[in-house]
Amino acid sequence: MLENKETGEIHTTNKHPLTDLSFHFNQYANITEHIEFSIPSPQITPEHMLDLAKKINEVRFEYDGIIITHGTDTLEETAYFLDLVLEVDIPVILTGAMRSSNEIGSDALYNLVSSIRVAIHDDAASKGVLVVMNDEIHAARNVTKTSTSNVATFQSPPYGPIGILTKETVIFHHTLLTRNSYPVENIRKNVFLLKAYAGMDEKILDAIREGKPDGLVVEGLGQGNLPKETLPALQRILDADIPIVLVSRCYQGIVQPTYGYDGGGKQLKEMGLIFTNGLTGPKARMKLLIGLETKTNNSIREMFEEEY
Repeated sequence: MLENKETGEIHTTNKHPLTDLSFHFNQYANITEHIEFSIPSPQITPEHMLDLAKKINEVRFEYDGIIITHGTDTLEETAYFLDLVLEVDIPVILTGAMRSSNEIGSDALYNLVSSIRVAIHDDAASKGVLVVMNDEIHAARNVTKTSTSNVATFQSPPYGPIGILTKETVIFHHTLLTRNSYPVENIRKNVFLLKAYAGMDEKILDAIREGKPDGLVVEGLGQGNLPKETLPALQRILDADIPIVLVSRCYQGIVQPTYGYDGGGKQLKEMGLIFTNGLTGPKARMKLLIGLETKTNNSIREMFEEEY
């Protein structure tokens, strides 16, 4: 992306805007550039993500690390998708910029150089897919975009980054305890994502069922609750053998079967909704898309419940 100095609009370019600045990288590593896609990140699909995973698997033995430059709108989804499907030990890092490379105060070149510094660090291997932005290193599972325009937009609530960069060094201060991979060859399923709201009833859920999805992710209220008026439609979806994964629309915390009233988490879990361990709605959708390729409904439940 580049800023049009006359109108202030941000547009795509025919050339990666940082290619001509590659001399900044020579002190760190020998860099080879592959242009897999040249599209705005809202146009990225799970099929694109799978193509990236296949490309990484194809070249994994040729490189000591891989960095993917990506638009920030869907960066966290691509990062988590790759984290779920890849089985590689070398560092795989996603980075991007909140300000285009020709804007005043651009973070583009700085974030890319930071990613190279992390990729060549001995401690960066075997940590899953990482996101490096704004002097911080985040695990793909936890990171999310929290602001529309702030350069410090990428955060990992409630866990924080797993490492930081200073001018002199890269410091990892904690790591994930568990990580599971689910390699797939295809992404063919259709999973809808729905956010709950006050006054929600059967209508929107019945409309979704008419669309014949393969799965549904619902961002529930609070610890994982829904209005009682949604219950009949939820049951009809479950009766159609469509798995429903429940997350919270809160950006921190874990859904739990705490409340026993109609529509409360306890009743939803007893009905058969699948509870997650702290994933956001978009990430739960990525995981369900992958799980539907290879697993039964029972093993999909285990897939979501096994990780924290």
